[in-house]
Amino acid sequence: MTGASGGTGGPLPLVVVPGMLCDESLWSEVALPAGHEVRHLTLDRPEIGALAEKALALVDGPFVLVGLSLGAIVGFEAVRRAPERVAGLCLMATNAGAPRPEQYAAWRAMDALIDDGRFAEVVEQTLPGMFDRPAPPAAQAQRYRRMARAVGPEAARAQLAAQATRTDALDALRLARCPAAVLHGTRDALCPPEFHAALADALPDARLHTLPGAGHLLPWERPEAVSAVVRGVVAAAESARSAPRAPVPASSP
Repeated sequence: MTGASGGTGGPLPLVVVPGMLCDESLWSEVALPAGHEVRHLTLDRPEIGALAEKALALVDGPFVLVGLSLGAIVGFEAVRRAPERVAGLCLMATNAGAPRPEQYAAWRAMDALIDDGRFAEVVEQTLPGMFDRPAPPAAQAQRYRRMARAVGPEAARAQLAAQATRTDALDALRLARCPAAVLHGTRDALCPPEFHAALADALPDARLHTLPGAGHLLPWERPEAVSAVVRGVVAAAESARSAPRAPVPASSP
């Protein structure tokens, strides 16, 4: 696939990746940097590696990856596979650790419900973890339901299968050499603050941004803050790309 190019001196493109049961509408209120081509990734493959390869194929050359939750996990794998391509990272509401036994069990149970034609029940099971409280306002809940229904049961099953292929990404992220931002809400029941502290510690050039009182779907709950953090990462990535490289030391005779 031929995609946007950041390798010819033009503005770095953005690859934007949503979370599970989310689509492009997750970012509708986020003001992504003007002048940068944006490619949205659809999470429709049942393996994290395949999703990372799909992300890498969306553009030619270096890019900035913006990901939430499962989308950020796809970003971890893109860094593992092609660190030279990832010029910047904006990672939010996520977990770089390996899945826990209870998560595998929950994903199998949700897949069985979808297979039984009960996708709506899966949406309702996931709803309490999406916002800053288990019972969000009706408008927020309905907005999430509409987005999840648009994703649909087939893609949801692929996403559940992909979740089960996750591995611990912290060692791979220690090899990253790009500006990064880690953003989280203090009321994120799915991905608590300690997950993000570990992620920021692993990345050599990362800033940790904490949003008091926010939950999981930060682009909806705090679009202004997400916009500012993304702009900061893109600006840092552009600056790093234009900075002169240190000379390679001459070898001894």
